[in-house]
Amino acid sequence: MCLPTIKSNMLPLNQIKNWGIFFMKRAAIFDMDGTLFQTQKILATSLEDVFEYLRQQKLWDSITPIDQYNEIMGVPLPVVWETLLPQHSYEIREHANAFFHKRLIENIQLGKGALYSNVIKTFELLLDQDYLIFIASNGQTEYLQSIVNYYKLNQYVTEIFSIQQIESLDKSLLAEMILKKYHLIEGFVVGDRLSDIQSAKKNSLTAIGCRFDFAQEAELAHADFIINDLLEIKSIMK
Repeated sequence: MCLPTIKSNMLPLNQIKNWGIFFMKRAAIFDMDGTLFQTQKILATSLEDVFEYLRQQKLWDSITPIDQYNEIMGVPLPVVWETLLPQHSYEIREHANAFFHKRLIENIQLGKGALYSNVIKTFELLLDQDYLIFIASNGQTEYLQSIVNYYKLNQYVTEIFSIQQIESLDKSLLAEMILKKYHLIEGFVVGDRLSDIQSAKKNSLTAIGCRFDFAQEAELAHADFIINDLLEIKSIMK
């Protein structure tokens, strides 16, 4: 019996197999704060510690602007501190940001935060449906990793992407980076703010807005779907 001849221009079998894995997969890209992680549980106390420190240094003489932070939740951190400390120097803002993140991570490690309901169940469902799960957030890498580590999400999440990786601070470029790196063309972005929805739209992905703590209805109106629980993603996948 003659065996078929392999043409010289055919791809190696291992490369075909690797590509096949990606062709079958789709991207499930999640924001972190206000989407997977209930940031409000540690936000107020962490922010209060920052501004109490600033008061002690005679750099602040008013109440802690927690309501103002809640309004802009989800924007890149340089914008946060430019908004909360508009009259302060870059150095003071950087110091405040470092102090803030130290407190956030300490509170995460003390178990004072929480995931939203059904995060794990949703992740397990997505993996069963051949999705690759990513986190794309305006949060800093160390902060994001501390959440993933504490709640043991590494077994579900393929990779974490932080806005620190993008010089322009354009969150849509994080989704673009994910799609290019993993050779993906389909999937969705889940988030609570307009930047998440725009990230999906700019990359031809489905935009899923979650009506959680920091969400604003005017922003959610731009999403393809709006959910009140992460498990509702199951019906969108069909």
